[in-house]
Amino acid sequence: MAQYMFLLYDSEEWYDNVTPDDWQQAMKLHGAFAEAVEKAGARILGGEALERSTTASTVKQREGAEPLVTDGPFIETKEALGGYYVIEARDLDQALELAKICPSGNVEVRPVMNTSSDSQPPA
Repeated sequence: MAQYMFLLYDSEEWYDNVTPDDWQQAMKLHGAFAEAVEKAGARILGGEALERSTTASTVKQREGAEPLVTDGPFIETKEALGGYYVIEARDLDQALELAKICPSGNVEVRPVMNTSSDSQPPA
């Protein structure tokens, strides 16, 4: 089975007015998603919610100079990376079907690259 990273992007405005009940409902939706993944014969290998993008720092490598550390995300967007899952699925088709039921506004699905010592460079 292959591994896929689900990057969850949403508007952070939701956090401005979230109530404890809203939060609990969101957590129930993610719990139901986890159950659906298992029922489909796939597995969640890991995942976490991330703090707001305003808490981020960016380290930019610069040729011939010390890396530059700045506050906040590298680029401004209307939607921010809010969390992720690492999913083990049969193939990309199954991963995409699971992404369709993931409780997030936008889900970017990427295959996880095999970087073991016996792997081949990406094509």
